[in-house]
Amino acid sequence: MSAIRIENLFKQYGAVSVLKDINLQIDSGEFVVFVGPSGCGKSTLLRCISGLESVSGGDILIDGVVMNDVPPAHRGIAMVFQSYALYPHMTVFQNIAYALRIAGVPKREQRQRVQQVAEKLQLTDYLERYPKALSGGQRQRVAIGRAIVRDPKVFLFDEPLSNLDAALRVQMRLEISALKVQLPQTTMIYVTHDQVEAMTMADKIVVMRDGVVEQVGSPLALYDTPRTAFVAGFIGSPRMNFFGGGYAQQFGVPRIGVRPEHLAPAADGPWSGTVTHVERLGSDTFAYVGLDQGDTLTARLDGKAAIGQGERIAFGPNGPVHRFGEDGIALPAA
Repeated sequence: MSAIRIENLFKQYGAVSVLKDINLQIDSGEFVVFVGPSGCGKSTLLRCISGLESVSGGDILIDGVVMNDVPPAHRGIAMVFQSYALYPHMTVFQNIAYALRIAGVPKREQRQRVQQVAEKLQLTDYLERYPKALSGGQRQRVAIGRAIVRDPKVFLFDEPLSNLDAALRVQMRLEISALKVQLPQTTMIYVTHDQVEAMTMADKIVVMRDGVVEQVGSPLALYDTPRTAFVAGFIGSPRMNFFGGGYAQQFGVPRIGVRPEHLAPAADGPWSGTVTHVERLGSDTFAYVGLDQGDTLTARLDGKAAIGQGERIAFGPNGPVHRFGEDGIALPAA
């Protein structure tokens, strides 16, 4: 078991509060993703869980045991960093086996465990190579292998894909998701600012902002029923369209939000204007529209949609219209 409970957690650097009264339950075996903009506190929270940062107040418990004063090496946690942090003078085998060697594991068992990990991560053919001879994706797999071989109770991933190109990020997302299936009893916490990674990988997403937790839920729950305008705007790509003034008054609220995929051309639609830019991505077409009242709108249309720059067009909703109060809190559907 590897359940994690965070109770009333605070972290301060001098007079600056980075984490503010964090309360969170992560069940054993869950894959949880922390998301939020840069500076929201997600990496600091991860480092507090790992023990690399001390806490200013509150408790971190793993399997019911308070970990606040337990050294990182004794928490049953393995961490994968953004920078890989491989030893350049060691082979892939030596990098993966390093923690076992330091722990005094017999050489025969080291070989067995490294071989098992290498097979899982498709690294068998690279065990005698040095990091400089590997691609970015292969280096990241070695870093993951070094964590797996310790058989930890908890994996922590700190933006591990941010240094990879787009194609490699997709590949590594699939490999980390496969790893989750192979290690169903291991709890995994993953930090990213990329909400696409969060939506495609997580059992549960924790959305953070300015050191507080805005909302916790499954990817679809956050997409369908965001509790705040911030969450609504952060989850989903392209981001949700927001409107106030006369557009929102038509729906009887101060502010509304409509996702680009929930808009469709409509002759009498409430949003009309001129197409300023069109992006054709094959399966989808994104239309950017300058509205007559000065706002802008993004619509996600079929890839073959007949729409062009400079065209006059009106849109109406063909899906949910999210309603928000002046404070940004979601209001019940009409």
